[in-house]
Amino acid sequence: MTSSPSVADTFHEGERAVQARVGAVVRERLAQMGPRVIRDFMPDQHRDFFQQLPFVLVGTVDADGQPWASVLAAPPGFIHSPDDRHLQVQAVPLAGDPLQHTLVNGADIGLLGIEPHTRRRNRMNGVVQNRGNAGFEVVLRQSFGNCPKYIQAREPLFVDVPATTPVVHESAELDAATRRMVSQADTFFIATAYAGEREATGAAGGVDVSHRGGKPGFVRVDADGMLTVPDFLGNFFFNTLGNLTVNPRAGLLFMDFESGDLLYLAVNAEIVWEGAELQAFEGAQRLLKLKVVSSRRVEAALPLRWGAAELSPVLAGTGQWA
Repeated sequence: MTSSPSVADTFHEGERAVQARVGAVVRERLAQMGPRVIRDFMPDQHRDFFQQLPFVLVGTVDADGQPWASVLAAPPGFIHSPDDRHLQVQAVPLAGDPLQHTLVNGADIGLLGIEPHTRRRNRMNGVVQNRGNAGFEVVLRQSFGNCPKYIQAREPLFVDVPATTPVVHESAELDAATRRMVSQADTFFIATAYAGEREATGAAGGVDVSHRGGKPGFVRVDADGMLTVPDFLGNFFFNTLGNLTVNPRAGLLFMDFESGDLLYLAVNAEIVWEGAELQAFEGAQRLLKLKVVSSRRVEAALPLRWGAAELSPVLAGTGQWA
């Protein structure tokens, strides 16, 4: 028999602080609703959903405390759920992915299952166990769904990736090719991590990986390499912003949907709550200022390609950078 987590175990102090800043009504509503929708088990529809995916987004943290957003890809069925508290993943990290070093037994992990062409997504956070040569298992701590907002509809197709060492471009800043990739993006993924004591938060701590979408160019790249991203209206859980409130380090993952290039960025984040710059971007509730610490672009690493995107209809109510 399954049970829902308690209010204290649903959101940590960073998430609660952001909820309170947005408004007392939001915080009170989430105190009642959160324990019902953020579960300590996976509903059957979530288990079935993960099992049909050809890729999954992964959030982990390295030995230096830097979060990383990663991706695993394999034919559908590479994820299996033997029960409502476990996922078994039969896939290995892609060449050049930080996951090669962070995926170890006992590590906190966040998973985001997303099906772009149907705009479905579900999240789960847990702990890695039984790491082997062919895959690993995740013991669940939290499971919850997300709304379809801001997801661009595009369907993946598997392609053969040469079994050679990929070309990797590493730098402490953004080069010209990386700037183009970021400034043209309509989607990226962000991994964040709670930095407090696990004993104080229970399941609410750990690592989270989340989706961000907007019109092409919604990530502004300034001359100094600073990235500025509008934060739109969401589910008010504030998992990402709550983590950043207590730990400003984050990892970003950008995908080139035509070439299969993957871009991993380590950043330090600042949340902008007010000001003229925020007010000038239609639909933005906040801004994220992301200072790039390191950049790694791996050419043609992802064995998936997508066709043209159908932008999310809710983006019609959002602006663009001048």
